[in-house]
Amino acid sequence: MTRMVELPLWALVLILAFAAVTFASHFLFPSVRWFFRKRLERAVAELNSRLTRPIEPFKLARRHDMIQRLIYDPKVAEAIADYAREAGVPEEVGFETARRYAREIVPRFSAFAYFSFAIRVAKLLSRAFYRVRLGAFDEAGLEKVDPDATVIFVMNHRSNMDYVLVTWLAAERSHLSYAVGEWARRWPLRALIRAMGAYFIRRRSKDGLYRRVLARYVQIATAGGVTQAMFPEGGLSLNGAVGPPRMGLLNYIVEGFEPGISRDVVFIPVALNYDRVIEDRVLVAADISGERKFRLRMRDVGRHVGKHLWQRLTGRFHRFGYASVSFGQPLSLRAFLSGNPQVAGAPTGLLARTLMARVRSVVPVLPVPVVAAVVLEQDGRSRAEIAERFATLVADMEAHGAHVHMPRGDLDYAVEVGLRLLQLRRILTERAGHYWLNEQDRPLLRYYANSIAHLSDAIPTPSGHIAPEPESTAT
Repeated sequence: MTRMVELPLWALVLILAFAAVTFASHFLFPSVRWFFRKRLERAVAELNSRLTRPIEPFKLARRHDMIQRLIYDPKVAEAIADYAREAGVPEEVGFETARRYAREIVPRFSAFAYFSFAIRVAKLLSRAFYRVRLGAFDEAGLEKVDPDATVIFVMNHRSNMDYVLVTWLAAERSHLSYAVGEWARRWPLRALIRAMGAYFIRRRSKDGLYRRVLARYVQIATAGGVTQAMFPEGGLSLNGAVGPPRMGLLNYIVEGFEPGISRDVVFIPVALNYDRVIEDRVLVAADISGERKFRLRMRDVGRHVGKHLWQRLTGRFHRFGYASVSFGQPLSLRAFLSGNPQVAGAPTGLLARTLMARVRSVVPVLPVPVVAAVVLEQDGRSRAEIAERFATLVADMEAHGAHVHMPRGDLDYAVEVGLRLLQLRRILTERAGHYWLNEQDRPLLRYYANSIAHLSDAIPTPSGHIAPEPESTAT
């Protein structure tokens, strides 16, 4: 036992390396993980004491455990068997395909990344570019929401800044879990967005197994009480108007809901509007071409970023005007289904139209969209004529129940803000006291006017736009 053994140096190094790995994996790493896990639990407990809707345990589950739960779900197992039979492959291949889909979808939520980093960045970005205002806010309705219900924010989609604005404004209430498209799966966004609790979806996938895995994740998260946010339009509005809803994620939620058994789901309509949408020219160009393809070249992005930084450094930067967010009347899924028994077989369509009608009703009215509507009516008006027509349109929208945000509560100042912002972008030019539209920017002005066209009979609606159907009577 005490006899000396000679070993080559490389063998000694290899043995020591194996010993170090074994020690770390069996003793060191579990202890370190336990230490940080306990600290995280204490931090989350303190954070939950400040949130209106605490973070549900589902969001804090380990990602590996959530993936295992998802791929061993009975309904996913049925989909795996169907996939294997249709594709003519062994079920083990279908199982590994489902595992790959689950790993792609399931987020890696970090409370630290979300509340310590993301919220600060969202607040900084929002205030750097806009004067942010909270519009309509049904506080009484929100206070009545069942604390045990799953809350889902249903929003119109104007800009990629929507994520930033709502994340910040909802920070005191809860964490939001978003569904994000393929654009966010690029490095380094992928890791950051997944840490913030968002989950990736393939919007145009026809793969039945993939859709089943996605559906079960959404249903399990909803049953687990995860506060979510969704854009039923399915993508950014190309013409500025609130578009018709798509049924995908909403249908998954309704399919997984069992009245009398499932916890209630409460939808909160959210409407956003901007004096300037950062991507407006790209979106308008896509609308004109008829193809939802956003051709952003890195050269153009670099040029715009460089111009922006130069304006900041030289003190010539002006913020993009106002951005406003309004919260509408909440809608209980349980109350909706009990109040509309005639749609028991296929309730998603009426539910989607009802929610989008509530979103449309609280779209904020801001200076630039109103000025855009006035200028489109008649080019070459004087400032006094624009101000007079501006006041008439605002009064008409207020009579229709619209939420109007006019800076300082002063219509004359709002006209000044709208004209100045459009002049800075050279969309309008002033000659001899009259304002003239740069003809090639007419589609851009129409884009902004479309955002409030549904709130006034005096503003033409976009061609091909479907008028919203009356919503159900359920509350």
